[in-house]
Amino acid sequence: MRRSLVALAVVLALAAGVAPLTVEAQRAEPGPQDWWGPRTPDWERMWPRDMQRDRWGPGRMGVTQNQRMLRHWTFMTEGVPGAYRGAVSTVEPTPETLALGADLYASQCAECHGAIGYGDGTEGRGLVPSPALLTYLVHRPMAGDEYLLWAIAEGGTPFGTEMPAYKNALSEDEIWSIIAYMRAGFSTTAAD
Repeated sequence: MRRSLVALAVVLALAAGVAPLTVEAQRAEPGPQDWWGPRTPDWERMWPRDMQRDRWGPGRMGVTQNQRMLRHWTFMTEGVPGAYRGAVSTVEPTPETLALGADLYASQCAECHGAIGYGDGTEGRGLVPSPALLTYLVHRPMAGDEYLLWAIAEGGTPFGTEMPAYKNALSEDEIWSIIAYMRAGFSTTAAD
């Protein structure tokens, strides 16, 4: 996959009329116009120094960022484990399903993730990293059925976080009910 990304970057650079840097060019002393180049103070920064935002990447993130991003990185590079591949919700967002999801969310998730998924539950305040912001996560493209089922069922143990695994505590349909409730905007009324 990395080779594909490098090849894509070279093709895009050539299409834009910019020659990709060779190893020799990267080692050369940058010119005065190269505010972002090897051996300049801002080379390891995503933005100029006055914006102070370091790039994310291996070895550049803090421990909590690494823990938070590891599941996402694993999903983007390897997909979900085999047991969750092709998983599709088995429940419809009916009022009954959403009511069950609301009850289960309140009893199993809200202590850490908060009443409406802002990660502000009382038990989650001392967790490192802090609980996921589910209100936003459930609407991201990566948060498909496979991903959410995997995250809830397996929890955070494989990634060094405190998220408990629910695969033995809840049935798959109960997990799907929680997911339906979150996707309905933490409401017992089906979302449009």
